Amino acid sequence: MGLKIIKFIFFGNYFIGLLAIALTVESTLQLKVPFNSLTYYILLFLAPIVYYTYAYMGATNSQPGQNPRTVWYAEHHNFVRLSQFILSLVCSGLVFYLIIDNFEAILHLPLVYWIVVGLVLAMAILYYGLVPVFFFNLNLRNTGWFKPFIIGFVWAATANLLPLIVLKVQSGTDVARTTLWYFLFVKNWMFCTVNAIMFDMKDYAIDSNSQLKTFVVRIGLKKTIFYVLMPLLITGALSLLIFACIEHFTVSRVLLNLIPFVLTAIVAYSMNKRKKIFYYLIVIDGLILVKAVCGIIAMQFI
Repeated sequence: MGLKIIKFIFFGNYFIGLLAIALTVESTLQLKVPFNSLTYYILLFLAPIVYYTYAYMGATNSQPGQNPRTVWYAEHHNFVRLSQFILSLVCSGLVFYLIIDNFEAILHLPLVYWIVVGLVLAMAILYYGLVPVFFFNLNLRNTGWFKPFIIGFVWAATANLLPLIVLKVQSGTDVARTTLWYFLFVKNWMFCTVNAIMFDMKDYAIDSNSQLKTFVVRIGLKKTIFYVLMPLLITGALSLLIFACIEHFTVSRVLLNLIPFVLTAIVAYSMNKRKKIFYYLIVIDGLILVKAVCGIIAMQFI
């Protein structure tokens, strides 16, 4: 029973929805801005579930040797289709409500906000290659080494950009883009990019056969760990320390925010050996939750 629940939460992408909420709450507290409406948080939880489930909608038959996640989707195909339909309807209804309820404010949004929303939507659409081929044939999932940076950017935008835009629409609150905001955005971008690179390691054999030039396929597993992941993590940690000195963070706040970098480095080093699918879904994705929780604790209790 326990394993079924774990599969439902992690294979069904419900954990991804939780991560979106956690990162947004962390960012809200760090920037000391008002929280968004409950409607927005429900949409924020459900939209990633619908979006990430889309990639597995074609799984209808389970075969020996298949990815356990694909097997789960094939075995629960009818439930997934029904769930996807209902959640898509709910998301559409929430978006429609937000637009109708804030129509005037949306029309008067500054141009830069429109550009941000358009950019995030464009990346989300192109990630699955949903643009008709007669326009142009581009699938960002097949861009190899560029893919993790796109994923990292979309997650950073979800945590640091979209909530501020919705806040402007719903309450008229205009948040200035300070040095802290830029730092938090880049930190989220780089942290989620590192996470995406580690996640690519589970598909090393498949990507290699498909000639998808991810970091792991291009330079190998060990070089990706020591020449890509470790330098990015060290740079991120040093940037945090420098910024903390400039902004006069307390020692306890700095140490709490360093925990995710240390844990990610440990997990990255452990990637020398092939892991099971749950290791990637629970441990690696869980690092994002750890980062958010550490950031929340540092702001709330220190």
